[in-house]
Order: sequence, then C-alpha cells, then structure tokens
Amino acid sequence: MSRSSPVTERLYYTNAYITRFTARVVEQLTWRDRPAVILDRTAFYPEGGGQPADRGHLNGVPVEDVQVRREDGAVVHVMSTPLTATEVEGVIDWQRRFDHMQQHTAQHILSQAFLRILGAATISVHLGTQAATVDIAHDDLTPEHLHAVEALTNRVIEENREVRVHFVDEATLARWGVRRPPRVQGPIRVVEVVDFDRVPCGGTHVRRTGEIGVLAILRAERYKGAWRVTFVAGARARQDYRRRRELLQEVGHVLSCGENDLLARVQRLLAEAEAARKQLRSLEARFWQLEAQVLWANGEPCGPVRLVSATLESATPHALRHVATVLREQGSVIALLGWAGGHPARLLFATSSDVPVAMDNLLREVLTPLGGRGGGRAEWAEGALPDPARVKDALAQARQKVRERLTGA
Repeated sequence: MSRSSPVTERLYYTNAYITRFTARVVEQLTWRDRPAVILDRTAFYPEGGGQPADRGHLNGVPVEDVQVRREDGAVVHVMSTPLTATEVEGVIDWQRRFDHMQQHTAQHILSQAFLRILGAATISVHLGTQAATVDIAHDDLTPEHLHAVEALTNRVIEENREVRVHFVDEATLARWGVRRPPRVQGPIRVVEVVDFDRVPCGGTHVRRTGEIGVLAILRAERYKGAWRVTFVAGARARQDYRRRRELLQEVGHVLSCGENDLLARVQRLLAEAEAARKQLRSLEARFWQLEAQVLWANGEPCGPVRLVSATLESATPHALRHVATVLREQGSVIALLGWAGGHPARLLFATSSDVPVAMDNLLREVLTPLGGRGGGRAEWAEGALPDPARVKDALAQARQKVRERLTGA
C-alpha cells in the first residue's frame, strides 16, 4: 500500500486515557522481518524516552511492538500476523498503559525532588517492566538523602496536583524555564506537574499526581560515575510492599519471633554461625594434622627420604595443602597427594628442602600423558587432572619415578 501520510497523528499526546480508537492503514511494511502497519492516527505509544511501548490489538490482531520510523516520525505497529484491512479499530492494553503512566509521572516528580533537595540532575531514565531507574549526577547519595527525596516525592503525590500538557514554542519555553532542555525543534510538548516541575516530554502521564498512589525507592548503587536509583510506583509499589510484608512474616515464622525482634535474632544467629565456623576450622585443621601424622607413620622409606603417597577422598583442595605443609615440616619427605572429589581432580606434589627431586618436573611428567596440566616450583607443584578415576594411576607413576631417581630401582 502506498504511503499517504509521512507522520502519524499521536492521540496520546493530548489524551493518554484513550483506550479505543479507529484509524486508517496508510502503509503495510516489514519491520525487522515481522509484519507491520502504519496508521494515519494512533493511541499506541511507541518505545522512546526510556518508556516501553504499548501493547494491545488492531482488529483483534495482537500488536507486539511499537516503534518510530526515524526518517519521517511515523509510528510503526509491529503485528503478530499480517493485517490486511484498510480500516482498523485499535484497543490499548490499559493495565500496561496505566502502569507506565504511573511510573513516568512519578519519575518526573522524583527527578525534580533530587534537583530541589540535592541540586542533582537526572542523566538518564529507564522505565522497565518490573522496576524503573534514574541515573543521578551526584558524588555521594546517603540513606538520609534518599529518605528526604522519597518524602518530598510522596508529598507531591499526596497533594494530588494537576498534571498538564502544553504545546509551546521556543520563546515560551525559554520564558517558562524547564528542568532540562528539549531534544527536538518546533512546537515542544511540555508536561507540567503544577507548581513543581516542567519538562519537555513525549510520554504518557496521569491527570493528577494522586493517581500514582505512592513511590518507593528500592536501592541506589554507583553506576558509571553517577548513582543509579531504582524505584517503583503505583501498583508496583503496593505489590512490592505486599511481597516484603509476606517475606517478613515468613522469616519471622521460621525464626519463631515477631517482626520487631527479627534483626536481633538474625544478628545472634550470624554470631553463632561465625563461632561455629571458627570452631569447625580449628577441628578440621587438627583432624588433617593428625591425618598427616598417620600418613607420615605409614610412609615408605625410599633411600634417604620418606615417601608418602595418598588419595584424600574427603579433603578439600585447601585441606590437601594443609596436609602437604605438615608433612614438609617433618623433613626428608616427599608427599604425593591426590584429590578425586570433583572435576577436575587435583594433584599436589611437595617435598622438604633437603630432598633433591624437583616436584614441578615430576608433576609435568605425570600429568602431560594423562591430559592434565600443572606447574609450580621444585619444592611444591600443583595440577589438574581431567579424569578423577586416573588419580591413583598418576600417583603410582609418580611413586615409581621417585624410586627410580632416589634408589635406581
């Protein structure tokens, strides 16, 4: 179909509450390998300005995405299946639209609150499907800053101020003063929260701030030299509150205490857990020290040294190193230790300083034919073996090579 109008009339510019409309198809096209249409007028908001696109139907066919064609500003409706009609009835997914109206209007108020309290400008905005973010230019946002900004934002919401939309020229815009300069030329759409905020914006907004209900700041974290502040508003804030209440109740039930006692109970449990971890580490160290002594006692005399070889099935790599350290301290010892408790398996070869056998060379001689890799120094070498079932074979080969070097046998 030929193109009859280069620009789509955007009905949501003057009335974001339109949920049904009729329009004429002026162009059918393919948009990123999917069927799409352009209408002479639409209430569908296209993705832009940090706000996601609307969803809904055209003649019952789902609209899966809405984008703006850069070269002429036409609104492209990406369809689930091709649409052949020339006249259509559009239906907006109102729940999604109103959610975006709440988040976007709340963001305007929040950004102005940051500016008024901290002199901190909003760098960028993203209105996600679960939460929204604003990137704030500030050196250090403290909890006290966030509480003050959140409080001011919610006060403006509770005051149920009118939200107005204006189309103004550049002279009027300069006389008014706005929170940030416009990104377009010509007649400029300005969204005003009466007596609080004015900003050029093409998004959809509520008529009065009271329709937002409430805003909650969830967290703030450093991001690319600024602060990324995550928030929810409206129904999202209520859902977040309900989820947190349920979580607190569940945790209180598990810990058998009331909400006011949760922090003290958790702190006590953490202290007890840390004490238990310290005791466990002490017991483990003692256990592996005794294990090392047993291994030493059962070691094989090999020329002037004692040869200790073992696979420690229940050890961790850390415990393996502890055993090797204890054995080395006995003097005149070679320790060939293996661990087959995971993938890859581990080998650790260690010797006391008075033994003239290089462990790094020995390890490579054993591991390379078996597809393993490792390295280290003459007195200590570690490596990985892909097949844990080959640990015993590797240790047997290492023992034989040690015997040959020390006794010639």
